[in-house]
Amino acid sequence: MSRLTDLIAKAKAKDAQLGKELEREFRALSSRRSFGLNFERHRPENVELPGRPVRKGDKVRILPERGSTKKGDQRLWKVTGLSGKGAERTASLSLLYADKPEGTEAAVDDLIVVAEFKDYIYPGLVSTGKVERGGDKPFHTVINGENFHALEALTFTHRGKVDVIYIDPPYNSRAKDWKYNNDYVDPDDDYKHSKWLAMLERRLKIARELLRPRTGVLVATIDEKEVHRLALLLEQVFPESDIQMITSVISAKGAVRAGKFSRVEEHVFVVTAGGTKLTPWFRNMLDPAKGDGNDTAALEWLGLRRREPSSIRGARPNQFYPIFLQETNGHLHSVGDAINDDIDRESVEVPGGTVAVWPLKPDGTEMLWGLTPEVLRRRWNKGYARVNSWKKAEKRGTVQYLPGGTISQIEEGAIQVTGKKRDGSVIGVVAIDEDTPPPKRVWNLPSHNAETGGTNVISKLIPGRGFPYPKSLYAVEDVLRFFVEKSENAIILDFFCGSGTTAHAVMRINRIYGGHRQSISITNNEVAAAEQAALVDKALRPGDADWEKWGICDYVTKPRVEAAISGQSPDGSEVEGDYKFTDEFPMAEGFEENAEFFTLTYETPVAVSHNRAFERIAPLLWMRAGSEGERIGRLPEDGWAVADTYGLLTDLDKAAPFAAAMEGKADMRIAYIVTDDERRFQAVVRQMPPKVEPIRLYESYLTNFRFAMGR
Repeated sequence: MSRLTDLIAKAKAKDAQLGKELEREFRALSSRRSFGLNFERHRPENVELPGRPVRKGDKVRILPERGSTKKGDQRLWKVTGLSGKGAERTASLSLLYADKPEGTEAAVDDLIVVAEFKDYIYPGLVSTGKVERGGDKPFHTVINGENFHALEALTFTHRGKVDVIYIDPPYNSRAKDWKYNNDYVDPDDDYKHSKWLAMLERRLKIARELLRPRTGVLVATIDEKEVHRLALLLEQVFPESDIQMITSVISAKGAVRAGKFSRVEEHVFVVTAGGTKLTPWFRNMLDPAKGDGNDTAALEWLGLRRREPSSIRGARPNQFYPIFLQETNGHLHSVGDAINDDIDRESVEVPGGTVAVWPLKPDGTEMLWGLTPEVLRRRWNKGYARVNSWKKAEKRGTVQYLPGGTISQIEEGAIQVTGKKRDGSVIGVVAIDEDTPPPKRVWNLPSHNAETGGTNVISKLIPGRGFPYPKSLYAVEDVLRFFVEKSENAIILDFFCGSGTTAHAVMRINRIYGGHRQSISITNNEVAAAEQAALVDKALRPGDADWEKWGICDYVTKPRVEAAISGQSPDGSEVEGDYKFTDEFPMAEGFEENAEFFTLTYETPVAVSHNRAFERIAPLLWMRAGSEGERIGRLPEDGWAVADTYGLLTDLDKAAPFAAAMEGKADMRIAYIVTDDERRFQAVVRQMPPKVEPIRLYESYLTNFRFAMGR
């Protein structure tokens, strides 16, 4: 309940008449609402921190006994003392927010640390692994932690730098899909809508600070349950922005509801700043495009065998030769040399695992190919040749090629190559120009089907690991494309990242269009409600290793991102299946990308004041400098250190060699200078190369990262 109703309830308990009068006045005021979205700003959330060590001064809750399904003591206690060692360690506790002092003792193992929104927090990051296949490309980052706290940390690293935020928040479906203050929101809760709005508003207000002020874009998906409230909330949080709503079909079969219309759609809000323009695509997102179904899009593929009666073997030189196809899939393997007219074609040696295809009519008449072997090889190497209608049982197919006119259109830009199929042949569409119509606001594409583009993709990447209601990979890719296709270094943030679809979509966009776009993905490690009961029966709790391994981040998000990049499932086997639609290639190829995984930590004022937490903030310094190259992980013994994109100066007497080292780095962006003295800071700044951004860190440096959640 809201804070005000809590206070009225307390007043009733002490003075029934006074409570009734307050309640009457409260209802009268509630009925006089102003225009716009009005809702209760509920008591700010507090967050349990499983796995965080219990320290003196912490706020904690007492957990129920292991194996118990009870909620446990929901009151907050302050740790006033600790004693004992190991499993026998106990804590002395004092009850917070009580009318009368109350104290108790509890085993440390039975306590869980709690962070309230009004508390100062000191966030840090601990790396939990990485996957590297992208050379010197920047890293995608995945952060396991409460998204509000992680967003606060990003106000240091990415304020005003994010190009697109894509979120798929809880739909408030009343199906245990989200928590408020550590409890699933009950379907009968009178405040279910306002709790959802309060939760989302707090996060959107921080997200607004991260977007580029002139060109930033926020995309939010939602279904019918909260679509209207979300629209009003976005108008209030982004009053100067343009807000559009797209209706997208995600399941043509529909969700059948007795006596009601079947739901086939969800809604996509796009919030854009004044200077933002989308880049049109060849699809308008509603009507079928040339290339759908069995059409050949903008590419005119011709059969390679000549058909005129005069083109029989011997009529022209060098155009009777074998083409070897892979026996398993019919893909081109190699192109043989032309043979003389007096040589029996059956005498030609066939490479192992292949079949030879010759220019033969159905009646067996030997004809000619339309290109010489040398020309066909060149076109094949460029993706301008393929085999169509392969029949494995009959070991035959139709060899096709692109004519010179189509190739000229590709080279002149009239036809845009959007990708390649698994056999290496190009996929092309008519190039976008000024006359290309903009996309429509109703989308109906087979690739956006949540089952085929979402559930089935995850099942191939991480077999046996389910995730409820995943987004279609291609649906996320399509909406991002409109805003980042031409921004090769765009930064995309998703702070409700779920299974990691947004990161995956960004990698595909990099592969299709080139570039170094980065994703930042934030999720918690919540265990699904359906699985928690079984873990409780095993006497497990949040924070236990055997509990945490089933959390969404560790069990789904991280393995999915790793599998997408490496092309290997968690068991080490190659990912089966192909990517479809815009760019077709085997999923086992993976991506030439880098990703690192972090867990959000909560540092203590003691660690801050004694400078013992640098290793925890080192990733934040690295992220602000672009999440690229090496990282300075420890305080430098020599008073300064320089990485690929940033440097750290802790001893200002070493400013000269530090500045010289910075000058020699081509990709240097930031100089972190540790000092409490503004004049000395400015003196060092004057020695820095002009292209380097100087940033001052206080000597008690973690105070740069202190955030008050309730502020």
